[in-house]
Parts: sequence; C-alpha cells; structure tokens
Amino acid sequence: MLLLLLVTTPALGAEDWTRFRGPNGSGVSTATGFPAEFSPDKNVRWKAPVRAGKSSPVLTSRRIFLTSFSGEKLYTQCFDRETGKLLWERSIGRRRKALLHQLNEPASASPVTDGRNVYVFFEDWGLFSYDETGKLRWKTPLGPFSNEQGLGASPILVDGLLVLQIDHADGSYIAAFDPENGETKWRTDRPERDSWATPLVYRRGDAPRIVTVSTRLFGAYDPASGERTLTEAGAAGVMVASPVLAGDTVYAFGYNFETAPPFSNALSGYDTNGDGKLAPAEYDGNSFYTAVAKFRGDRDGDLERQDWDDIMGVRGGPSRLVAMRLEPSGGARELWHYESGFSGVIPSPLVYDGVLYLVKNGGIVTSMDAETGEMLKRGRLRDAIDGYSSSPVAADGKIYFASESGKVSVVKPGAQWEVMLVNDLSDGVFATPALSGGAIFVRTNSWLYCFAN
Repeated sequence: MLLLLLVTTPALGAEDWTRFRGPNGSGVSTATGFPAEFSPDKNVRWKAPVRAGKSSPVLTSRRIFLTSFSGEKLYTQCFDRETGKLLWERSIGRRRKALLHQLNEPASASPVTDGRNVYVFFEDWGLFSYDETGKLRWKTPLGPFSNEQGLGASPILVDGLLVLQIDHADGSYIAAFDPENGETKWRTDRPERDSWATPLVYRRGDAPRIVTVSTRLFGAYDPASGERTLTEAGAAGVMVASPVLAGDTVYAFGYNFETAPPFSNALSGYDTNGDGKLAPAEYDGNSFYTAVAKFRGDRDGDLERQDWDDIMGVRGGPSRLVAMRLEPSGGARELWHYESGFSGVIPSPLVYDGVLYLVKNGGIVTSMDAETGEMLKRGRLRDAIDGYSSSPVAADGKIYFASESGKVSVVKPGAQWEVMLVNDLSDGVFATPALSGGAIFVRTNSWLYCFAN
C-alpha cells in the first residue's frame, strides 16, 4: 500500500508555487520559517547562474522552471530545487519580433507546471511543453499578435486545461489547450484588448470560473466550455498589474490618462509640414506615437485624429483600484474603488490578513482596508527608493518587496506596516520571488538564489 501511495501521489502539494505569483496568483504562502535577513553571502542555501530574463520562477517539489531570452533564442531552463544545479535547458529561435515596451521582453511570461511537466508561452513563437527530463512533449504555434507594448499574461492550469489570455488589437481571445498534446479545446473571442494581466480562478458556487480583468471590464468564463458568464464594468482602461482574489473579492488596479491630452499636443512640434497628421518620418523616435499609429484606428502608419481618439476613448479618466465582489450565483458588484495617487504603480496588489498593499516607483507603499477601501498608511521603504517591477509576496508574518536594483525590503504587515530591514542583492530584480517550504527563490539579472534559514 505504501508503494502504491508513493507512485500515485502527485509531484506537487497545494502550497507549491506552480504559476505566476503562486497559489491562484495571490502572492501568499501559508508556509513558515522564511528568513528575514539574506544577501549574496548570508542565509544562501544555493545560488545558480541564469540567463537574462524577467519571467518569475515556478516550482514543483523537485524542480524550478524559468524562461529566458539570449542571442535571439528563447530558452526554457530547469534547475534542481535542492541544489540549484542546472539540469537542462532547451532553446528555440524566434519566428518573429514583436514590438515591446522597454520593461517587457520576449521571455517575460512565467511558466506554469502541473508538478511534472512545464508549459511555457513565448509571444514570438507560441506554446511549448516539456517533461521534467527536458523532453519536448509538444509545441503549438500561435500568433502573430498586435499589442503596442508586447503581451504580458502568463498561462495557467485550470481543471486539466492550459488556459491563455491574449489581449491585443487584432481580436482578443481566451483559449484552453489540452495539456497532453497542445490542441485547442475551446477559444472565446473577447471585446477587451488593453491588458497584460494574468487571469485567476474563482471556486465558489456551482462551478469554477476563470476571472479576467481588462479594458474597463471584469469577465468570467466557464472552464469546461469557454462560455463567458460575466461582463461587468468598473475596471480601468489599461490593466498592467494582475488581479488578486481574497475570499469573494477581486482586487484590480489599472491606468487611465487622468486628463486625456488633445490631438493638438501630438501635432505640436512634430507636424513639420502642417498637414494635420504625422507621417512616420515626423514621429520617428517617439515610441508612444509609433504604437498608436501602428495599433489604433486605421493603422496605416500615419498618426491621425481617428487613431488618437481611438486610444483616448479607452484610456481617458482616472486611474483606479477596484474591489469587485463576486457572487456565487454568477454575478458581481463593485464593493469600492479608489482613484488617487497611483502614478508609477506597476506591480500587482497584495492582500494579506485583511490589508491590501500597493507599491509604486520610489518605494512608496500604500496600505488599505481590503473590505472598505479606507486608506490606512502611505509611506516610503527606507533605503529602497527605486523603481519596482516585481510584485510583492508574503508569508510567515513578512511581506517582501523587491526593487529593480535588487533591494528587498522585509516589512512587518498591518495597517501601520513597518520596515523590518532591507536586504541588498547587488543585482537587478524584475521577476517576482517564489515562496515555498520556508525558502525564498529570487531571480536577479544574473542569478537564481535560494534563501533559507
């Protein structure tokens, strides 16, 4: 009987960090024993050199998976969880070159694992799956895609399906693939198109729902059929951060232009021939104008008023943080929203013990009552006044905020949170750390660390 249990037990537990931001994208682990103090020379269980990349590590009980981009090749890497040894890496050449934001890159989507196999998505190619020995199980070409900043959502696994959200200018959709062979099980078109957020799963009521947030809309889908079961307004126009779910409430932050600038602003200083539009030669070097002309309006290459009005119609208004209460019956209602002081927020929000946290560039952290939206505290992370791309994670009475220069602040949570200490990794951090079994797995520009007491 013991042998049978060992053979049939899955290779991961409920608390393993198998997708972007861990259990259902929450960023929270219930494990204990995580260190507060660590550095390249302190509390290091191991460290391993990695190829450059911004995707976040995902874990099984024995493996760690990453994606990377180097020398025009797209890499999937597998490390031994106990020793940090690189067990294998596989590469594929790019099929195309997508237009990307400076903080994005061709291998920015994080992998997802079922405990044995790994599934990766590259915008410039499509979906891949490898087993834990590095054997290619299948590959499914996807694209091309038309997103002015490049795609950002990571794949997730839901009830035996591999799910991918694609929001772009040429027909957004959400699709489910068979993890065994990569074949499409269903595909549902979406009206949204401005999102880089990874979906999550809501499991109250009669059936689970895949929840998305994008372009002013909250959406929900039946995993079995792909049928859209919810469309609720309230989100911002542009969703960069991924939503989080706490209880029955989805928390989602997004951007808008606080005051939509008129088209005359674009013409000023650029319209050298005075014809009321901008040719590529006139706006060359302005990445925003390039993106608008390429992906908005008629997309003929010229920046015209209709292109401008198209993007401003979506993005005009205040940036907002929204708490949307999901009903087990299938509906949703807005619990509260907040529309102040969010310029420079890139990381996803964190909800921990009833308090919601946001961090923005400059190391400014805001705490709010998750139930009411009441502002509790806004303060700065001392000694970590920096840019922030990595999303915060929490466990064991500690919140970890990693800055782009590698300063990892450890914060005591609560309404009046306090900085306990700041660890310096002396290397850039753009990926979100993984927490499991009392160990912290941090990817820097050059290294993959395992920190443990």
